[in-house]
Amino acid sequence: MIKNVSLVTVYVTDQTAAKEWYVDKLGFVETTDVTMGDNGFRWVTVAHPDHPELEVTLMVPGPPLDEALSEAIRRSMANGTHGALGLSTDDCHKAYEELTAKGVDFVQPPSERPYGVEAILRDNSGNWLVLVEQRPYEGGDFGPQ
Repeated sequence: MIKNVSLVTVYVTDQTAAKEWYVDKLGFVETTDVTMGDNGFRWVTVAHPDHPELEVTLMVPGPPLDEALSEAIRRSMANGTHGALGLSTDDCHKAYEELTAKGVDFVQPPSERPYGVEAILRDNSGNWLVLVEQRPYEGGDFGPQ
């Protein structure tokens, strides 16, 4: 039986720079950084220190993806439209101030939404990350369906 999600992939342009960004800017911790096999395949993971059961693999687009998909992911990162992670916070405004002070690039400052307060940031590879201070909501909060 499945217990939980334990691994998600975030595509990055440079594994070393991405690892440093997630650790230095977001406060994640390195969980794995190993090179395997003769082809130099590198496996890099980070995790939030309060949730080590969910590792984020920082992966450069490439095999086992085919070249067309790898190129599409690289293009979406380059133009800043590649979605990556949703991050939860108790205070979106405070987290925004703290992360901005660390040099994090925000696409959208904290904004009121039917489901809470949301800000959107980009990592150093161009991925979108959504920072959300969630509050209870119902489907009708989003208007007529």
